Amino acid sequence: MDTPLMPAVGVLNADDFHAVMLPVPTPGEHDLLVKVEAISVNPADYRVHQRKQDDGRLDILGWDAAGTVLACGSAAARHFRPGDTVYYAGDITRPGGNSARQLVDWRLAAHRPAGWSAEAAAALPLTGLTAWEALFEQMAYTPHRALEQAQTLLVIGGAGGVGSIAIQLARLVPGLTVVATASRQASAVWCRQMGAHHVIDHGRPLAPQLEQAGLPDIHGVLLLNRPDHYWQPVAELIAPHGHIVNIVPFDRPPDLNLLMRKSIRYSWTYMFTRPLFQTRDMAKQGKALQQLTALAESGQIRSTRNEHLGALTPDTLRNAHQRLLRGDAIGKLTLTVS
Repeated sequence: MDTPLMPAVGVLNADDFHAVMLPVPTPGEHDLLVKVEAISVNPADYRVHQRKQDDGRLDILGWDAAGTVLACGSAAARHFRPGDTVYYAGDITRPGGNSARQLVDWRLAAHRPAGWSAEAAAALPLTGLTAWEALFEQMAYTPHRALEQAQTLLVIGGAGGVGSIAIQLARLVPGLTVVATASRQASAVWCRQMGAHHVIDHGRPLAPQLEQAGLPDIHGVLLLNRPDHYWQPVAELIAPHGHIVNIVPFDRPPDLNLLMRKSIRYSWTYMFTRPLFQTRDMAKQGKALQQLTALAESGQIRSTRNEHLGALTPDTLRNAHQRLLRGDAIGKLTLTVS
């Protein structure tokens, strides 16, 4: 019997994209086999691509997908069934969603929001999980639970994928003022549409703009891009006992001593940590996605998809990577998988 094949777009080195036909994978005990209907593209995709060695091995990238379950492994079948519509970011150590079929551990997936298109849903998982872990796990905010004292959160890079959903989630915390940074008029408008109370220009010194807005005390900072550039200004403006959460690697080691006198907490959020190390609480990601689904279905958050680039091909995927590398994308970029 012939092995069924599926179309995919893969990479052999740091420069190429190839349309290929690959065997349809077989689900393991914890796996869902998903018919991928839409993907979104993230900086994680191009960073992995840039590091790809020319070793003769074809890699399938892409860590944001929405689709329909075709088959379930024995453990996964206790939680999902064929025909369920799902979304997920998945596991960076496994083949990604730039293919017509994909395996994903059921603990990393959730039913996608009813009424949302596959493209709208595909824009949410990776960035939604990153923002969720940063705000609600690291910073210990809770949706719909009022703060004992008013606080201000600064989101550096508010118009990007993570910033777009982080603004929305932070707005669910009563008593939390959300300040986003943006450098262009279009990105500033987008941040306001996402719900930012204030938008300042990250191309200019931050502290004077915050003073002018009547926001001298910043209690939390989400550092979503260029951490080397913003490290010292953030260390200077953040209030004592504040918290900085970073999602982007530094080019050189930061001076952590800048945080000592104010007793500032600093932490990382890397969304792939749980699947990468198969942590005992890996199912927290699926549960967080379930909560994002509930917020989406109740109209409390909206999709951050801003541009749809067409069907998945080597050319459209290359275009998406180039757009993210240039840094001019607002919100999320999506592709349909046929």
